[in-house]
Amino acid sequence: MDGLVLKNMLEELRPLFERYASKDNIITEENVHKLENPHIRSILESAVQKLLLDGSKLYPEAHIIEFLNAIKAGKKGIILSEHYSNLDLPIFLYLMEQTGDAGKELAHRSIAMAGMKLTEEDPLIAALTEGYERIVIYPSRTLAGITDPVQLEEEKKRSRTINIASMRTLEEVRKEGKAVIVYPAGTRYRPGKPETKRGVREIDSYIRTSDVMMLVSINGNCLRISDDPANMLGDIVCQDKVVIEVSPVINCNEFRERAKQRCHEGDDKKQAVVDLVMEELEIMHNRNA
Repeated sequence: MDGLVLKNMLEELRPLFERYASKDNIITEENVHKLENPHIRSILESAVQKLLLDGSKLYPEAHIIEFLNAIKAGKKGIILSEHYSNLDLPIFLYLMEQTGDAGKELAHRSIAMAGMKLTEEDPLIAALTEGYERIVIYPSRTLAGITDPVQLEEEKKRSRTINIASMRTLEEVRKEGKAVIVYPAGTRYRPGKPETKRGVREIDSYIRTSDVMMLVSINGNCLRISDDPANMLGDIVCQDKVVIEVSPVINCNEFRERAKQRCHEGDDKKQAVVDLVMEELEIMHNRNA
């Protein structure tokens, strides 16, 4: 499997995907909440297990327990993670389960916010995402790429409808004791393009409506982005040691206040909050480099 183009790996799995995967891949306000497909999850966990080299781990377990206890006590929890590849979520949840009973429970209480492209663009990519419960959103960056004014107006209406449904679903699942996983950069980091590691200001609203958060740094990558980032099926599958660190539980209100205190007059306070998130993640990442 090491060195395979992602498309070739997924083609090998196509018979299983065709047997188990959903065909409900056009997103509307009615289907933004995608439940875990246990058959697909099992297939992906087997693949991840083969890709992870010795020494791969998620630590410390104590922070997982602390965060799980907080959301079980009724706190609204958000997990903010670095993002390098479309295998980040499967690897994160797989390694979390290896930490113990609390990790297993939190892994199945966690729901990712996922961009619409992952579900709509290609059935193989859609199948890759289907193993995990997720809420689909219409990213603002998608609108930025539309130049036709008529199409842009239509897509703006569609994005509003989808995102209103997504936010409603987000509140519902958090009341059920679920934690939400969000990638604050909104895209995968691409080496040599520092703008892809800058947090998007919309993340502040997720933090503002949460009680507690946990940051996640990722060192190591089993799915390297190809020379054509727009072609996700061209990514290169490889074995690697992946080390994931999770932060202690962070009080969201206190964090936002700390970020705002660093602002000068005229600064964008929402951007300042997510900038501090990315700074904290970078510190964690460098600690494990």
